[in-house]
This record gives sequence, structure tokens and C-alpha cells, in this order.
Amino acid sequence: MDRKVREMLGIIGGTSLLYAELPELEKKVVYTPFGNSEVFIGDCALLLRHQGERPPHRINFRSHLAALAVLGVTRVVTIGSAGSLHREILPGSLIVPDDYVSSSTIPSIHEYRIRHVHPGFTASLMHRLAAIIPEARVGGIYVQTRGPRIETVAEVQALARAGDVVGMTIASEATLAIELGMEVAALCTIDNYANGLSDEALTYDHILASAAEHRERTSGLVKRIIGGIV
Repeated sequence: MDRKVREMLGIIGGTSLLYAELPELEKKVVYTPFGNSEVFIGDCALLLRHQGERPPHRINFRSHLAALAVLGVTRVVTIGSAGSLHREILPGSLIVPDDYVSSSTIPSIHEYRIRHVHPGFTASLMHRLAAIIPEARVGGIYVQTRGPRIETVAEVQALARAGDVVGMTIASEATLAIELGMEVAALCTIDNYANGLSDEALTYDHILASAAEHRERTSGLVKRIIGGIV
């Protein structure tokens, strides 16, 4: 007799969740072949990517996604702060991207085997996320850079020909989720214009200030995602 597999939601967040009011969950350290990751467990699994205050290029993505897989997560929503590559995509807006491109190396769990996965966001989960958050723009290309530095003006101009928003984490997380057999969708909080699109000099303090400004909205988004997908 076939047994129904319980679907479990995993949420990954970073800077945009720093000031948000998150649900009360139990913290657990999960041991994986790639390292150890802290995950908060309850009705869902919540993972904060910048553990140990690691910058984007030092995040142990393989450990984080493997930890979610060990816990039985079947669907992942990754929430990431992003910069707008086009003036019409305003800071403060939300985007559910439908594809991504990376200018940096994406990690893989397949270090010693030949495996060719088909990366990308899971259409069904992406549309479900969009239905839960109707104010978000649906569609757009997420461009991942290595970090931790901000992109140059020339790089932003080049990236704008390939995508719509720029960040440093979501492409890695999405690819690993697919490798591990999980569905994945992303929500980008647009916290700033990319370098050169605004007269204001872009700094990390500016990104933090945007996260603080939108903390109540972000808290509500997390609750809606849990309530609509769990």
C-alpha cells in the first residue's frame, strides 16, 4: 500500500529577515556531510543563511540545503534581498523570479559523480507563492554575483542586459535544492537600486536600513508563506 509522503516546507532567509518577527521555533543543529547548520523547526523548517555572520561568498550552501533535506523538507522558498537592475523596478517592491543566471560558480553536491540536473524554479511552487503574495511581480531574471563586494557600475550595466535583479545567494540555493530533489521558488525583496542607478551611493548600511524599514511587511510575508504552503 502506497503511503502518502508528508510535504514539509523549508524557508531560507538572510538580510531581509534580520529585523522581522519570526515564528517561535525550536533551534536544532543538523549534521551533514558538508558541515553543520542551525535550523529552526516547527510547522516548517526555517534557516538563516548568514550563520556565524558569514558574508555571501563564505556561506556553506551545501550544508544548509543538505540540512533541510535531512529534515525531510520537500519544498523550499528562499527569500533574498536584491538590487534592481532597471529603474522601473522600484525599491520596496517584491518579485517572484522565474529564472536565474549566475556570474559566479554554483556549488554542487555532485563532486565525484557525473550528474546533469535541470536547474530552475519549480513552476507549480512559484505560482503558488505568487498567489499567496499577489502584490509581488511574477517573472523576471535573478542574476547572482559572488560578493561580498557591490557590483561596479559597468558590471551593473552588463548585468542589466541579462536580468532584472541582482543578488548573491538565491541561484546557489535553488540549484542545490533541485539537486536534492526538492521543489524551489524564490521571493526577492527589492531593497535598493543597483550601483549607478541612483544618485545615492549604495552601501551595506543602506540595505540594512531597508530591511529594518520593511520589518513588519517581511514578518507578514513569512506568516503568509507558512500559512499558504504548509
